[in-house]
Order: sequence, then structure tokens, then C-alpha cells
Amino acid sequence: MAEVSLKVALLIVSTTAAKDPSTDSSRVALSDVLDKEGGGKWELVDTKIVPDAVTQIQRQIMLWADVAAEGVNLIVTTGGTGFATSDNTPEAVSALLHKQAPGLVHGMLAASLQVTPFAMMSRPVAGVRNGTVIVTLPGSPKGAKENLEAILKMLPHACQQAAGMDSRTLHAGGVKKLEADAGISPHTHSHAHHDHAHTHGHGHGHGHGCGHGHGHGDLVRHTNPNANPISNDPSLGPSRRSRESPYPMLSVDDALQKIREYTPASEIITSKVDTSLTGRVLAEDVTAREHVPGFRASIVDGYAVVVPKDGKLNGVFPVVSVSHAAPGESNEVKELKEGEIARITTGAPLPPGATSVIMVEDTELKTMTDDGREEKEVQITVDGVREGENVREIGSDIKAEDVVLGKGELISAVGGEIGLMAAVGVAEVKTYRKPVVGVLSTGDEIVQHDRPGDLRLGEVRDTNRITLMCAAREQGFEVIDLGIAADTPGTLEQTLRDALRRVDLVITSGGVSMGELDLLKPTIERSLGGSIHFGRVAMKPGKPTTFATVPVKNDAGERINKVIFSLPGNPASALVTFHLFVLPSLHQMSGISPAGLSKVPVFLAHDFILDKSRPEYHRAVVVVDSTGRLVATSTGGQRSSKVGSLRGANSLLCLPSGKEPLKKGTRVDALLMGHVRPDI
Repeated sequence: MAEVSLKVALLIVSTTAAKDPSTDSSRVALSDVLDKEGGGKWELVDTKIVPDAVTQIQRQIMLWADVAAEGVNLIVTTGGTGFATSDNTPEAVSALLHKQAPGLVHGMLAASLQVTPFAMMSRPVAGVRNGTVIVTLPGSPKGAKENLEAILKMLPHACQQAAGMDSRTLHAGGVKKLEADAGISPHTHSHAHHDHAHTHGHGHGHGHGCGHGHGHGDLVRHTNPNANPISNDPSLGPSRRSRESPYPMLSVDDALQKIREYTPASEIITSKVDTSLTGRVLAEDVTAREHVPGFRASIVDGYAVVVPKDGKLNGVFPVVSVSHAAPGESNEVKELKEGEIARITTGAPLPPGATSVIMVEDTELKTMTDDGREEKEVQITVDGVREGENVREIGSDIKAEDVVLGKGELISAVGGEIGLMAAVGVAEVKTYRKPVVGVLSTGDEIVQHDRPGDLRLGEVRDTNRITLMCAAREQGFEVIDLGIAADTPGTLEQTLRDALRRVDLVITSGGVSMGELDLLKPTIERSLGGSIHFGRVAMKPGKPTTFATVPVKNDAGERINKVIFSLPGNPASALVTFHLFVLPSLHQMSGISPAGLSKVPVFLAHDFILDKSRPEYHRAVVVVDSTGRLVATSTGGQRSSKVGSLRGANSLLCLPSGKEPLKKGTRVDALLMGHVRPDI
């Protein structure tokens, strides 16, 4: 059957994805299964997304199975197979089937039950309509992939029979030939898919190897990753857990692209123009509500005058009024006439009729009032006076409706943006909401950093939590302390669920390596239904850094994604990966662009030894030398567990991998984490 080419159509049932197709990740996961494990027999000819509505599900299936000119051999749906009130896919599909396929349903459930007992909560349906086989899969990309892998090798045979191929011809050669054509060995097939863990492990490394399924001499091939069961199931003992990470090793650039792709969109809110606005980004242009200045104002202390046509002011002039900058009755003056003057202070409004202001330095006091408290007459002797001298006209700084700040601008504490908005009468603006960050440490060995007394054997003071909280607050984000979670699946799951109700982004440290108690990745995938977008990065330090999104419902009952960054437990790794990966995600959610640390060229103050296989983000101190160049010095030993390497570091040097050291004076890029000071 190697020459068989079968057409498959994919129907994604999701109200959320129907509104925003970018939120769906099932298509990529299932396409990958068809390509990599389908033996070249499948062609994905169409993909559609419909909301959780029976009529729309049925309409699309009938278009493929009934109306299409050539039809498709297989329709795969994903989503809507659970117990939620909106889960209607099994009911919609069952009503369309001409033949039921309980064996396929049993195969999917049997395989899934080896992964988790919660497979009992799925309600798959399979069968035939006209000449098309129809199979329903869960909405979770991981669950959908597991179910499809469980039955995929049987589906070509089912599709050929459903399409009308003669059974006698199809079965010629007997069951052994059918098994060989399908790539199924007799012992694995007879175990009702007990080989699922093995094939699943090849897919993406979350299978659950059953001991008897691999008891045929393969266990001695421990150096071959394809021969061992790969699983992140916390319920399996150490002897049956993964021996290498199932997650592909991404480059730093690819990991950052995943973060850009899957970080939730920014939320726009209305903010008051006050001191709390600092650090926020404008989500719209800001226009002036009024002119600045709003009246004709003097820019000097002096005397308002009415300039004669010849521009000559020669004589002694009576002071008929006074205009101060402070508002009040004293500013309610009569119209000024030629030959009269009004004393005026800087910033005060010109009296009606006044056309210019003569500086006090260009005048001479002649007489005082009888009480001696005010000027009565002033002598002015100047020529060539023009109208508008020493006068700030209405709107000369900013006119009403002028755009004073643009969408995307960051409101700083030093740039005067808040003062500018206050000056033009703006009281509220649209901004991007800054995400709330939660920081959690994990591990039974972790104790509070300030716990009195000596440490017991194996205990470690919690360095990371306080460090990461400070780093996030330094960047201007609200931070919630989530404490320490024990290395037990139930405790960790509940802690994360509670955290996701309170914060937008969770940072955890520890529990992401390959130890039997490293539970974060399996908890995110299995218990929270999350998607891990990367679980390993080709870098030093921080290789096991993990980025995931978890679906949750907001206060309005809408399904949204929240972010979890699971950082390594070693202190240096945690801080480096916070700045390199977490910060760009936080910036993106805040509307800050460009996201992440600023990158600048620096020169090495001494030779730097390189890692032979991985690029390194080296903690360093960057200073400005006497020639104005930025020069970088290492903070010392860079082992990821060395807390001392964090002291004084204000940058991360982007060093390539290599066998030979980088020489003193070499120019490299540096990511600035803090202020750069002169070298003294």
C-alpha cells in the first residue's frame, strides 16, 4: 500500500480560533503527525475553522463528504469532545454517520488511558459517511496528536474499504501482509496499542512506555534514544522516565521568535494622567485639548504698551493698571489706549488693546502714587518698537488639536511627557496595560532565604525568587510573590492554577531539567492543558529554559492565554534567561517596542574563553573608558550555579561558540541590564 495517496481534510472546532486563527496550534501538530508518521500516504487538502456550533460543524463535514467533486478519504475534527456545555462535536458528527467505527474509538481511548486517567473525560466518535472516514479528536494539540498517532496506521485500510475497494483484493496475502503494509508488528498490534508509548515518544516525547511493551531485548540499547521509552509522566518511576529531553533544541533567535509569536496581545485601558502613568505606553495619539498659551502673555517683566504707527515711544506715560501672572480681580483691566501703559509681570496676560511689552530695563521710574506703594508715571525713550515684541501669542507653543504625543511612545519620568499632557488639558489617555508578574520557586530543597539557623544537608536558600522579583520591579512591573511550591504534582498544579487567576505572567525557577522530581513541564502540559512552545535553548547558561502558554477564562468568561516562563534553578541561569526571554515578552504585552534589552557594541578588556558547542551570554561589567569606548570585563567564573558572577554585572556579552578564545580588543555585542558608568 506504499503507493496509496489519500486525501484528508482537517476541521478545527473552536469559537476562539474562529475569531482569531492565530490562536490555533492543532493544525501544525496534526500536519506534523501526517507528514512524519503517515508513511507518505496522506495529503492534507483542506483545513477549516468553525465555532462550537452543531449546524456549522455538520455543514462543513457534509460539504467535504457529500458535495465535493472528488471528496476526501478522511475527515479529522479537533475540539469540542469534552463535557463542557459548548462541546457539541460528538453529537454533530454522530448524526451524520452512516456506519459507526467503535474499534477506532476504542483504540484512541486505550492509548490515551495509558497517558492519563483523564482520557475517560473525552467522548470521541468515529465512523463512515458515504465513502469518507470521519474521526473526532480532542481540542488539545497534545491530546489530538496522541489520538491520531494511536490509529493512524489503521486508517489507510479503513479509508480504502470505505471508498469501495474490493475486500477480497484488499485482504489478499492475509493479515500478516496487512500488518506489514501498515508497519504494525503482530505483538504490538495484539496488545491493543500498548506500543503507543513507543511511537508517541518518537512523535514529541511525551509517551508513557509500558514495560511489557518493550521487553523484547531493546532495553540494552540505552545509547539510542529511539529505542527507549520517552515520557514526562510524573507517575512513572525513575527507570521509566526520559533519559533525554523530548523537546527540540532551539537557537536563541528561534526561541525569541516563538515568544513574539505566542505572547498574548496587549490590552488597552484608560489611564489617568498622573504619576501612575510613568512607564506606560500610549495606545493612541494624544491631541491637545486647548491652546498653549491660552492667552497673549508677556515673556518679560515690564510694561504693556500700544505701539504707535511710527514705532516711537518717547515721553512720560501714566501707569493705568497692573497685570500679574496670578489670576484675580486685579487682572480685570480696561482696554489700554495709546499713550497709556500697564505694569506687567512675566507670564501675565496682556491687557486688551496692548500690542507689545517694553522691558523694565528700558524704562525709568518718574513718580509714585501718593501712598508711595505704586508707580504712577514711567519714562520710556525708545525707537523702532514693533507690534508683538516680548509677547507670546495664543497657541504659539501648541495649538488645540495638535498631536503632542504619538501612539507607541513611552511615558517616562524624565522626559516631560506627563507635564506636556497636563499643559494641554489632557486628563485621560489610552495606554497598554502593564502585565502583573508572579514569581514562584519550586523544589522540596528550597527554603526561605531569611530562615534563621543553619541549613540541613541538601537544603538551598531561595536566591532566585527575591532576585527575579527585584529584576521585574526594576523594569517597572507589579510583582506578586507566589512563594515556594513543593515537588509534588498536585501541589504544583494547584499553585499554578491559583497564580494564573491573579497574574498575567508566571515566572518559575527550578524543576525544568531531567530529574525525576522536575515536574513543571509535565504539569503544564498534562494538568493545565498548556502548550510548551520551547523547552530547550542552545545557549549557556539556561539550556532548559521553557516558554509555555496556558488557556484560562477571564472575568468575562472568555478563553485567553496566559504565559509561564519556567527558568532553570541555578541563580545565574535564572537571571540571564529572565533578561533574555522574559523581559521581551513583558515588553510586548506592555506595548514597548523594541522589546528586550538594548544591544550595544563593546570591546573586550581581556581575552575571553568560549564554550566549544554553545553560544554564551557572559555576565560582564561594561564601563566607558577614557577614550569614550564601551569596554567589557568579565565578572569571573561563569558556572550557572555561581551566585558571585551576578555581582556588579550590568550586561550580558553575546559570545559565539568556538574553540579559540576571543582576544582582548575584540568587538562584540552586549545586552545592557543596567547603567553604564565611566571607568574611574
